[in-house]
Amino acid sequence: MSSTRLLPGGPVAESVLNDVAARAAVLTEKGVTPSLATILVGDDDASAGYIRIKQRQAAELGFDSPHTHLPADATQADLHAAIAAYNDDPTVHGLLVQYPVPGHLDYDAALQAMDPDKDVDGMHPLNMGRLALGMPGPLPCTPAGIEALLAYYDIPVSGREVVILGRGATLGRPLAMLLSQKRPTANAAVTVVHTGVPDWARYTRRADILIAAAGVPGIIQPEHVKPGAVVVGGGVRYEGRRLLPDVDESVESVAGAITPRVGGVGPTTVAMLFRNAITAAERAVAAA
Repeated sequence: MSSTRLLPGGPVAESVLNDVAARAAVLTEKGVTPSLATILVGDDDASAGYIRIKQRQAAELGFDSPHTHLPADATQADLHAAIAAYNDDPTVHGLLVQYPVPGHLDYDAALQAMDPDKDVDGMHPLNMGRLALGMPGPLPCTPAGIEALLAYYDIPVSGREVVILGRGATLGRPLAMLLSQKRPTANAAVTVVHTGVPDWARYTRRADILIAAAGVPGIIQPEHVKPGAVVVGGGVRYEGRRLLPDVDESVESVAGAITPRVGGVGPTTVAMLFRNAITAAERAVAAA
């Protein structure tokens, strides 16, 4: 029987969402209902499912969740018009364009059309700049969720060696910035390595905390991990409905602590979306 400690994301998400619900109740008492708007283009089943999850969560937290569903043949101008309507609506505090969009549309251009203060994904170029400079702003959800997960389970990060395998814009790069910042739950020595480095395992085997963010199924095997290290599986790929994580199940035999194959980083990512939204609502109320 393995003595490896499991680090499920569910309890972390629950603690974050309890805080969000309490903050939403304070705003509601002031006569302001926090609001997270969503835009979906086309009829992708998985994307529609994600929107439903967010709407259900919004209702539980006391949020409004206005939604715009555009047809699959919508133009870039249609998408930008939907974004502009939510940008201009003072009752909408957070906004999310569900990714991916149909191939003929430019997601990055849509992202740039968004009011950065309403960007709950934390992916607007201005928000990435705020993160790089340590300025307040919405944080990318998966990286922020990983920091929250490590903090929740009292895993010391400050001063320790963190290695991130993967340099993508949504996870590896922003996570490196986040965990190197001066905060009790960060302040680490962070190395970013990727599959373009032939001997990447030389780095991962040194890590006190190894975060897989490559999106290459099963890339992390037991021989890539220092015995007793903390392993967080952030990268996944889908084959149909099957979830294929970066971290092979056999890694549990060497890790000291590890996120589960399903229900690790996923729940914390959704929780951070709502943490960004409630913070945006509070900021809007304070500014008014």
